[in-house]
Amino acid sequence: MGLERADDAGVYRLNDEQALVQSVDFFTPIVDDPYTFGRIAAVNAFSDIYAMGARPLTALNLAAFPVKKFSIEVLHRTLEGGLEVIRQAGAVLMGGHSIDDAEFKYGLSVTGVVHPDEVLTNRGVCVGDLLVLTKPLGTGIVSTAVKAGLASEEAQSAEIAIMTELNDRAAEVMRGFDVHACTDVTGFGLVGHALEMIEESPVGLRLFANRLPVLPEVEKYCTQGLLPGGLHRNRKFREPLVQVASDVESWRLDIAHDPQTSGGLLITVPTEQADRLVSQLQSAGVAGATIVAEAVASPAGQIQMVS
Repeated sequence: MGLERADDAGVYRLNDEQALVQSVDFFTPIVDDPYTFGRIAAVNAFSDIYAMGARPLTALNLAAFPVKKFSIEVLHRTLEGGLEVIRQAGAVLMGGHSIDDAEFKYGLSVTGVVHPDEVLTNRGVCVGDLLVLTKPLGTGIVSTAVKAGLASEEAQSAEIAIMTELNDRAAEVMRGFDVHACTDVTGFGLVGHALEMIEESPVGLRLFANRLPVLPEVEKYCTQGLLPGGLHRNRKFREPLVQVASDVESWRLDIAHDPQTSGGLLITVPTEQADRLVSQLQSAGVAGATIVAEAVASPAGQIQMVS
């Protein structure tokens, strides 16, 4: 599988029974605690593997660390947090690479395995499908409120809990369904990643604004103008492809464009399977699982956002 689809990971077919799935992701700290940062970065890296329908096998650490700026203990704690997640995912740490850099960055290169016939991509949405999101939105907005010193302890705790939650249970549950397409929701926001799923296809989406699951207090932060720069960039870039009904509240549009860190999976299934998928996800502990959109014939390649 090549680079033409902007998919979540690369797939290399080994034989008729196995294909390797590989991805890499790293970023700068978004929380103060190094151990928590390590966990978040690792969870985020594994999401691409789960979105392709694969099971993770191995991981490599990637670290850029300012050795003259921070104590080496900061790096050690970050790596410990990442290792906890690697073990939780059932993968093996194979080593890694670090460099001295002016800015701290950490993440993983992850390899997984999948049967070639069971690879999931971010294309294949069919008219009549329903789209299920597995985590609440708002991590970018809450992080902005944290930086401004205005986020409550409840909002911060909820955000960290979501960002450190592997998508493994969601990936395991969806294997029992006829998944037409899947992706994970990260920096481009829900709208951006949803549009990637229908790009150059004869399908459009109707996005249900009032059904979008959100983190605590996000509405308040939106009304206070605590919006990350990435949200504005996402909205400006995708604005021509999004029709917004007049009764959609502005803060819900913000949520739909909010860049996510370690977000949930966006899973597309036939209509008749969607309620059962949500029920099984919730029973498996994926409490935020919600039907957020439906695929429609027109306008193709665009999103209609309704209340």
